[in-house]
Amino acid sequence: MTLERLKELRLSEGMTLKDIAEELNISLEYYWMLENEKRKLSYEMACRIAAIFQKTPDQIFFNY
Repeated sequence: MTLERLKELRLSEGMTLKDIAEELNISLEYYWMLENEKRKLSYEMACRIAAIFQKTPDQIFFNY
């Protein structure tokens, strides 16, 4: 699993760290840690993030 595409996707959608954190109802700091691989990403959180971008977790987090 890779989180590199998460930042690229967020920026391509014109969203800030704060925008995503607010959508997820988590702190900006916590989201930053997820995006920068300082915290583990749970399956539940991966699904919540994917829903924001209207994608599946596989489309965002896994390389094919």
